[in-house]
Amino acid sequence: MLESPEIDKGEREPELSDNTKIEWTDATWNPVRGCTKITPGCAHCYAETFAERFRGVPGHPYEQGFDLRMVPHKLLDPLRWTRPRMVFVNSMSDLFHMGVPDDYVG
Repeated sequence: MLESPEIDKGEREPELSDNTKIEWTDATWNPVRGCTKITPGCAHCYAETFAERFRGVPGHPYEQGFDLRMVPHKLLDPLRWTRPRMVFVNSMSDLFHMGVPDDYVG
């Protein structure tokens, strides 16, 4: 049984990551964070490895590690962008995870 995902208030973080080192994108945007391993393909998840390094670090966006949570204050970020960019959406989660409500996505 899935637990209810946490809602992340996130008052201390930047709008989006414009300084990504991912060569094929200009920025990342994560209105959802975390996931649940469900297939063998999840065994070596880069996002979980990254997020868990920061579990317990106060104020870090991944202070709760890779636990699934919604980040509603990030939803309107694209409306604030003033220039076009290539964006990797949900680089650190599964937007269609069973714990993410349909009305959050759509």
